[in-house]
Amino acid sequence: MWKIFGDDPKRARSLADEGGSSQQILDSTGCVVAVRNVSFTVRRGEIFVVMGLSGSGKSTLIRCLSRLIEPTHGEVLIDGDPIGNLDTDALRELRRHRMSMVFQHFGLFPHRRVLDNVAFGLEVRGMPKAERYERAFSVLESVGLEAWSDHHPQQLSGGMQQRVGLARALCVEPEILFFDEPFSALDPLIRRDMQDELLSLQAQMHRTLVFITHDFQEALKLGDRIAIMKDGLFMQLGTPEEIVFAPADDYVREFTKDAPKIKVVTVRTVLGRLGRPDEVHHSVSADTVLEEVLPLLLSGSEPVGVVDGTGKLIGQVDRRAVSQLVGG
Repeated sequence: MWKIFGDDPKRARSLADEGGSSQQILDSTGCVVAVRNVSFTVRRGEIFVVMGLSGSGKSTLIRCLSRLIEPTHGEVLIDGDPIGNLDTDALRELRRHRMSMVFQHFGLFPHRRVLDNVAFGLEVRGMPKAERYERAFSVLESVGLEAWSDHHPQQLSGGMQQRVGLARALCVEPEILFFDEPFSALDPLIRRDMQDELLSLQAQMHRTLVFITHDFQEALKLGDRIAIMKDGLFMQLGTPEEIVFAPADDYVREFTKDAPKIKVVTVRTVLGRLGRPDEVHHSVSADTVLEEVLPLLLSGSEPVGVVDGTGKLIGQVDRRAVSQLVGG
């Protein structure tokens, strides 16, 4: 996929293919290459995070995915079906039934009650009032706002308004949810609560999420996989563990140097050979992050056994291995 803003996209793309920088292309053509030859697949049910600084192209990318803007070149496929050739009616149906978007600015209707805001997508579908209210209230319960259903948005705090925006997106039961920096305007504590709320909801609903952020810590917390974007390009795409443990270049390494390794690195990375099985009194999955193992290690219950997907003991981990990793 490419997205080039300007009057001469063909020449701009040619210069980009020759290795021209964004600034060189802008100076030569007056065009901005916002997304540059990006290809990737988002797996069903995962949280795919695109992380980048301001101007990296991440918000343009998500707008291309949802066809809020049209790519200059390339295509978006959902379950293998291209959506670029959908007419207005078909695209409207796609957005009504299969995808929703949550923005940084909540976009709530100030003259409508919270319940009516949440039920709006169902109202557009033509669902009867009683049925849509029942579903909307149920979703409000899931985000802890059922007591505020008869209030108006301006009576709610910023964090509560963002929960209403999230509830509205969830109410139509979409397969795909797009998030464009939805928590960046919130206070740090509220932001952390919203991240926890999203993870809790995702554990229940298993939707496919594409989440845009400029915050690397947020990306690590939320992402099953993370793409780090710069100047319209993906600099690295991988799991949080892969990115923290093996950054692809200096640009990515700069983000990872202060990353909390114990929150993203799994015991698989520090797996030691299996000693005497009778020494192991506790065991964890190889995909368990180190942070969850530390209480066992610090309580003196070491070594901790590590098991594979079948429950077979495949190794062990101890405090020395963890301290070496964290210290490194």
